Amino acid sequence: MNIRSEIKDIEKNIIDWRRDFHQYPELGFDEHRTSKIIGEALKKMGLAPQMNVGKTGVTADLTFGEGPTIALRADMDALPMQETSGLDFSSKHDGVMHACGHDGHMAMLLGAAKVLTQNGDGFNGTVRFIFQPAEEGAGGARYMIEDGCLDGVDEIYGIHVWNYQPVGEVGITDGPVLAAADMFEIKIKGIGGHGAAPQGTIDAVVVSSHLIQAFQTIVSRNTNPLESTVVTIGTINGGHNFNIIADEVTLSGTARAYTEENRNLIKTRMAEIIDGVAKTFGAEISFDYEDGYPPTINHTDPANKVLKAAERVVGEKAGMPYLSMGGEDFSYYLQKIPGCFFFVGSAPNDQKLFETPHHCSHFTMDERALLVGPSIYLNLVDDLLGIK
Repeated sequence: MNIRSEIKDIEKNIIDWRRDFHQYPELGFDEHRTSKIIGEALKKMGLAPQMNVGKTGVTADLTFGEGPTIALRADMDALPMQETSGLDFSSKHDGVMHACGHDGHMAMLLGAAKVLTQNGDGFNGTVRFIFQPAEEGAGGARYMIEDGCLDGVDEIYGIHVWNYQPVGEVGITDGPVLAAADMFEIKIKGIGGHGAAPQGTIDAVVVSSHLIQAFQTIVSRNTNPLESTVVTIGTINGGHNFNIIADEVTLSGTARAYTEENRNLIKTRMAEIIDGVAKTFGAEISFDYEDGYPPTINHTDPANKVLKAAERVVGEKAGMPYLSMGGEDFSYYLQKIPGCFFFVGSAPNDQKLFETPHHCSHFTMDERALLVGPSIYLNLVDDLLGIK
């Protein structure tokens, strides 16, 4: 790997930032200490951070003169989980941990900012550093946009450390990279009774089983097999006892798709199936479908720019395609302006991929990845703002 020398020089700073954030994680829109630390660090670099953007977010501009404005974004929030990693710098906050790598995202962006503020000669334009709250479900990106974080920005870029790829690989592709992440809840009302006398009842458990089976045909028979989709039932709650026919069952789950067309198809087919099953069994079924984040769709030109920048860091390991059915609120930025969201491999040393997944209580990362990301950012700034 060809890590930028300026990043090697501040490796300790980057790792110290990451470990500090890891020890003091904060949930979405509660990142008060986190944003304070970020603001203080940016001030020491000579920047004038804007605080409380999008509730608890932070932005700062580094301007070199006339030219385009590019934004670099890191998310700040942690997850409501008890950490079991055993790290020396494990979370000091019970029930909260950085289990997705956002601590690393902030550290990488601070590292890039530190280098750029010290070595700003030879550029034309502005770099906007965006530290965003509440990516994990609350859609903090929308609040940042409402508060003007994209005003005047021409392109935006974001990194996610990725434990499903080894250090030294960078996942970059244009088009969809993350899926729409929708949620639904279904309530089935039947007529209960004695398990030994089913006549006259409407068994909500039986009804729910037919729904679950039928939903699987949406993916297997309604959507194009070349266009990935997912319908998952995550919870089933109902029933009273082994010998009682259930009168109510509640199902909840998620639907994922890379395109708005498939997203709408899933929603429509689920409603049609629910209507048909309700009529078949005589049950009452309510359907509450909530749109989550839209698909994260990279723009071709920015993706090519990231590829060029990453190749100078990891060589042929750049551009390793990686798609996920996970969701990301970076999608809201990409709906407004061109940009690219990419993955930096971070699988821990000597461990097989997928053994330390994101959102698990023993999550950790290979901290060498924290040097790869900002090196790519610096190359991007060179390419986009450098005087030709």
